[in-house]
Amino acid sequence: MGRGLSLLLSVLFLLGACAVKPGGDGRAETRFDPKYLAKTDIDRVVDASREQVMESLMLVADKLYRRNPREWKKAGLPDREAALARLRDYRNQAPAELAGRREGAAAIQAFSPEYAGDRVEALMYGLLTMVDAAYEHKDEFFILDSLNEQKLYNCARNMEIAVWKLAAARDGTGESLLLSNEIGSLHRNLSFEREFGRIIGLLDFMSRVVADKNGRTVSRVTHSLATSFFLPVGLLK
Repeated sequence: MGRGLSLLLSVLFLLGACAVKPGGDGRAETRFDPKYLAKTDIDRVVDASREQVMESLMLVADKLYRRNPREWKKAGLPDREAALARLRDYRNQAPAELAGRREGAAAIQAFSPEYAGDRVEALMYGLLTMVDAAYEHKDEFFILDSLNEQKLYNCARNMEIAVWKLAAARDGTGESLLLSNEIGSLHRNLSFEREFGRIIGLLDFMSRVVADKNGRTVSRVTHSLATSFFLPVGLLK
């Protein structure tokens, strides 16, 4: 039974490395991608989680630009899509107004009343580079790649801090620096909170998976959202 199960799993693993695509004549062709032989099941989970977190962050960015069009206009961009394209290229297009800041140091600028740049870009560039650091700046993972569970955990807590600051940060007149969730007698929009909740859940799940794989435990941080700065991610070893 044991040998039979092992053989079955091996066959399924090899089938997973194959892809069926339509050929030039319209008939299906089976193509083998050898890179999948260097992937474990956990690697595939990591790939999927990173992709989902990044997609959710870009969805949050789109929602923020829709509610705060004045922000992308600060950079003289033609439309919201151009601003989102700049964010997607975050590895190659660091906002000049951030003066080299990344991760938490960049994100916190969005909530500074004195910051004159695009606040959505500052926040989302900070969060995107933070997640990128938590996933060791890799787009895809293989057998010999490793992650740090503390980085993923800290990243999840930073998303909680971002949600709180979005709701609480005000300018000198008491107006929100960035409009996000809307709660009122006529309108109730908690889509930002729901999307961030999904991101936090994915990061916490991956932190547990990686901790179990590495045989380590996560150092849990007790913090007050009202006074917290963003926790370090990329600086952790």
